[in-house]
Amino acid sequence: MEGTIFTPSLEGMKHVKSENGEILTKPFLEVCKLILPVLDKFGSAMSLVKSDIGGNITRLETKYSTDASKYEQLYSLVQVEIASKSAKSSSSCTNGLLWLTRAMDFLVELFRNLLEHPDWSMSRCLNDSYSKTLKKWHGWIASSSFSMAMKLAPDRKKFMEIIGGTGDINADIQKFCSTFAPFLEENHKFLASVGMDDMKAS
Repeated sequence: MEGTIFTPSLEGMKHVKSENGEILTKPFLEVCKLILPVLDKFGSAMSLVKSDIGGNITRLETKYSTDASKYEQLYSLVQVEIASKSAKSSSSCTNGLLWLTRAMDFLVELFRNLLEHPDWSMSRCLNDSYSKTLKKWHGWIASSSFSMAMKLAPDRKKFMEIIGGTGDINADIQKFCSTFAPFLEENHKFLASVGMDDMKAS
């Protein structure tokens, strides 16, 4: 593998914003998609998260493809739903963007832990990231399924070797976290501004 498993998503992040600094729908979703192969390397520990992320990407992409120019900017998908009062529906794009952003928060936090705590086991990294991000939004069912999945976490050393490829994995993780996190913060800020950042799962 040329570079690390993060190389494609780091390249993609350069195109997420328009010249006016707005987050664009297609490039943002592309970057999220490029992160999915990283999750494959976790094996079954991440299959729940992966299917959740994949489902939300598909939901947003489907809406985007109905009118690419109307939905060129990511937040236009939400604004239309706010106007039609359909944003709170569990199948809305607003809900999709919120949970996609939260899942990505979890991944950024996880990779930050892997970077900053070389002595932590993989399951400790996972559990700490989960409690800092997704846990407070999950109901009992989601939370217990997550805890079960975490028990299937791969060995940390092996995992780092697999995702490293021929590149400098620590430098790429650092770059990934510092470049991607601000997009996620911007999503939360926007969702909060329309009163949609605190929806919980059942």
